Amino acid sequence: MNNDQNKSRHILYAFVFLVAGFIFAFSYRTLGVDRDASLPEGFQKEEQYRGDLIEQKERNKELADEILAKQEEIREAEKSFSTMEEDHSILVSEAKDLRLLLGIVPAVGQGVRVTLSDADYNPTEQNPNDYIVHESHVLRVVNELKISGAQGISINGQRISENSYIKCTGPVIKIDGRTFPAPFVIEAIGESNVLAESLKLKGGVMDELEHDNIIVSLEQLKEVKMPALREET
Repeated sequence: MNNDQNKSRHILYAFVFLVAGFIFAFSYRTLGVDRDASLPEGFQKEEQYRGDLIEQKERNKELADEILAKQEEIREAEKSFSTMEEDHSILVSEAKDLRLLLGIVPAVGQGVRVTLSDADYNPTEQNPNDYIVHESHVLRVVNELKISGAQGISINGQRISENSYIKCTGPVIKIDGRTFPAPFVIEAIGESNVLAESLKLKGGVMDELEHDNIIVSLEQLKEVKMPALREET
């Protein structure tokens, strides 16, 4: 009898454990679907912080890339602006030189003074034309000065331009309708050393003038002043 009771008790316990296991498994599957809900609160926050940090790092990288792109755009803009500024400076300089050459603005600066004088001669024995200054002599000096970079030229105080007309009439020359006698004083503004050396080249302008019996003197000046053509008018 006792054996039958023990056996029945074991069967009952086994049935109770089976039912309890089933209930526990059912409860885990029902309530444990959300895994994070079963995790400790501190661990959940750590996971959230870690995710936020990764997201922020990715955003920072995007911002860094945008900054680099903007910096490159700024460099390109600065480079373009610098080129435009240089071009503008060149144009301003060229315009200034052109105004000086045309004589429409006053000019001042270092330069040279070339004086051409008639040579002494005996009119009864020698041809006067072989000893006086002609327009060709004046033009040789003027053209050499222009080629050497003169920014302004005047003859006997008369400013000349690219369109000036120089004509010899006996012992005098006419410049744009005005008459000037010898000696002819030609002044030019520019690099005085360059202008002077160009005139003194061996076989150059000064040698040719002296060969034509023209008395030539050359001075280098620290300052030469010339009025604008319209001021003379």
